[in-house]
Amino acid sequence: MSFYKNLIVILAICSGVGAVASAAELTDIRNYIEYSPTFASAGQPTREQLDLLPGAGFERVIYIAFSNGRIAIADEDAIVKELGMDYVHVPVIWDAPTKSDFYAFGGAMQSERQAKTLLHCAANFRASAFSFLYRVLHEDVPIAVAKADMNKIWTPNQVWTDLIFEVLAENDISPDCEGCDWSVGE
Repeated sequence: MSFYKNLIVILAICSGVGAVASAAELTDIRNYIEYSPTFASAGQPTREQLDLLPGAGFERVIYIAFSNGRIAIADEDAIVKELGMDYVHVPVIWDAPTKSDFYAFGGAMQSERQAKTLLHCAANFRASAFSFLYRVLHEDVPIAVAKADMNKIWTPNQVWTDLIFEVLAENDISPDCEGCDWSVGE
């Protein structure tokens, strides 16, 4: 950890806002879901919720919506960097996601595999779909488990289901699994 990241953690602990206290408040972020000790996804955090991330051990934020979105925080990149975390922006068009969008996100995740990362978009729809794919392709999470987690957030619409199927097919992975219902959401 860098000097600044250590300092932020120390200050958080000294002020009584340790990782345990922050974890409870992180669940207030829209559609927050923790997949592992180093990976979570969510909808758009508020400015105050971004402040909680370093105290909860997050080292990186990856944002996959557009910074001019209705609920986006215009200076989120600066805020995240000032908090001592890395910031990656891969803007993904809601109704036209591409395989290259997913692979750009996946490349960012692979560049620092152990960095505790929050992936987010506006509502955690894009982010949960990318999380599903990443976990299946790079973390060997069974499709049924990853799909159940994604379905806690939403049932992908036709555009996103098509993208998921394309990426899985390109990686020689069948979307079929016991109990998996790929009916399309809205």
